[in-house]
Amino acid sequence: MMLGQRVRQFGEKLVRRRPLEPRNESEIPTPHLNSFDLVVFGVNRTLRAGVYILAGAVAVYVTGPAIIISFLVAGLFALLSGFYFAEFGARVPCCGSVYLYSYVTMGQLHAFITGWNIILHFVLATAYLTRAWSYTFDSLIGNHISQVLEGTFSEHMPSFLAPYPDFVALALVLLMAGLLILGVHVTARVTKVSTGINALVLSFIIISGFIKGDLHNWQLTEQDYKLAASGSSDSYSLGPLGSGGFVPFGFEGILRGAAVPFYSFFGLNAIVTTGKETPNPQRSIPWSIGIFISICFLAYSGVSAALTLMVPYYQIHPYNPLPQAFHHVGWAPAGYFVAVVILCALFYSLLVVMLTMSRLICAMAEDGLLFRGLGKIYARRGTPIVAILVSAILSGIMAVLFEIHHLVELLSVGVLLAYFLVAFSVLVLRYQPDQSFSKKEKVEEETEMEPIVEGNPSPSVPEAGTSNPLKSLCNPISTTPTLKSGQIVYGCAFLLVLLLTILSLLLALWPSRVFSGDPGFTAGAVLLLLLIMWITVIIWRQPQNPSPLHFRVLSLPVFPLISIFVNIYLIIQMTTGTWAQFGIWNAVGFAIYFGYGIRHSLEEKSDQNPPASNFHTFDEHTSSAKSC
Repeated sequence: MMLGQRVRQFGEKLVRRRPLEPRNESEIPTPHLNSFDLVVFGVNRTLRAGVYILAGAVAVYVTGPAIIISFLVAGLFALLSGFYFAEFGARVPCCGSVYLYSYVTMGQLHAFITGWNIILHFVLATAYLTRAWSYTFDSLIGNHISQVLEGTFSEHMPSFLAPYPDFVALALVLLMAGLLILGVHVTARVTKVSTGINALVLSFIIISGFIKGDLHNWQLTEQDYKLAASGSSDSYSLGPLGSGGFVPFGFEGILRGAAVPFYSFFGLNAIVTTGKETPNPQRSIPWSIGIFISICFLAYSGVSAALTLMVPYYQIHPYNPLPQAFHHVGWAPAGYFVAVVILCALFYSLLVVMLTMSRLICAMAEDGLLFRGLGKIYARRGTPIVAILVSAILSGIMAVLFEIHHLVELLSVGVLLAYFLVAFSVLVLRYQPDQSFSKKEKVEEETEMEPIVEGNPSPSVPEAGTSNPLKSLCNPISTTPTLKSGQIVYGCAFLLVLLLTILSLLLALWPSRVFSGDPGFTAGAVLLLLLIMWITVIIWRQPQNPSPLHFRVLSLPVFPLISIFVNIYLIIQMTTGTWAQFGIWNAVGFAIYFGYGIRHSLEEKSDQNPPASNFHTFDEHTSSAKSC
């Protein structure tokens, strides 16, 4: 019994939810935004440096010209995921981050996994941006830095790392850390100027691509590849040919290409976190997300089309694609101009990403899930100096050692996992009884319940539907969620994740054997589908919570299951090396959580060491903390 009690207490710690501090009426934001404002917020946080860099590496190694289709697939499923973010945020009466929403609604372990992988996202984004800045700067001065470093270190670097350590990227990370420690912030005026310049340059790139492009570059053959190889003095500049044509790497390449740019649409979280400030969120949020995804798709696909039209995809420079493309078509001045703009855009994005990463680390440290020393604030400047230094060290190591395409793949795994966790959360939360997120309301409920428990020693009435477990699965008596029906949904959701993972592995590893009629594989896939359909029906039969929200996703549980399946399938598309790195990162995270965080969390130490600031309510895509 002692062992069972300890196991139960341990499980309760994992799912303990964080109560929100009560707010005064004056602190509640007045609705003043419209759909256009939300779209501007999302686009401003998305169309930054990635649009200039991402298409190169993906087109060369993964998709070829079919990168346009990959962006379409990624955009459609990012749109679906955006709706889950909207309902997830609608459940918390407070502006904040996905980490905060997870802690308030799903519990401590879910919040740690979410926050830890968002930290990975920011670490990799910083490394990716600094590495791209280094490549672009090096191209402006004739590639002298890369030639010297590669000649010195290439023989001593393992094959799974970059050909040479990028010390320019490391220096840039340290420079940005110094600026943040000094208290540098991104002003609204700088943001507006950066957005305007981005829009003009992107329009120029897309128009130039259609003017100087050649449709033959979407119909390349092996003869074209041999001709390019014979006329090229730099064999490294030629990527693989594939099968030629518009889709040289097949359907598998399109799916892998869709998995890689998923992080490009992560700015939709900005729409969710600001959507509460609109008069009609149920209408404004879906319209804003739809328009935002459309704009981002047009921008990314337009740049990708221009790039693959100007340069054969196997000749695209994977890390400095656009300036090299303009040099390839004879527009060298335009290439230098675009390179300078990219350097400015990368610098701006890097400042915002590193600031946001330090805020998240500081927030998790204040909640006790990471070491509390990381949350210390430098009093004179008001900056989390330790969090900034730690984030700079992590990012600097990644930037020095890894190539851009490795960073982007690992970056996308973290974003896909975040989308998966949000879809899973929406699925199970819709079927749970009413939850109180306010600390004041929870105290009042406990006070009201105490005399009832003490004054009524008689046994409690069993919950309706508990006498017949099978009947409660498919035909529950209660029309509102109960504790038992919520537990049924939790169990079914976890079982569905397991079955969908097995199905994704079958489809990813042995697709030809599944669809060719192989008795074992085909029967296994059909059996998995039948089990998935049966469990889905069980979830569908459970009562949903009728509590009003300012946004609710339609067609539960079907749409969340589709999103969960797609995210799992796209994650499986990643390489073994990416999976190994992702596993190491999360193994370190779990060691920190179970060794430190679970014993020092906010709830465990709330009386002795209350949080000193309000960083836990920051928006992951803004440059400053928000107070709820």
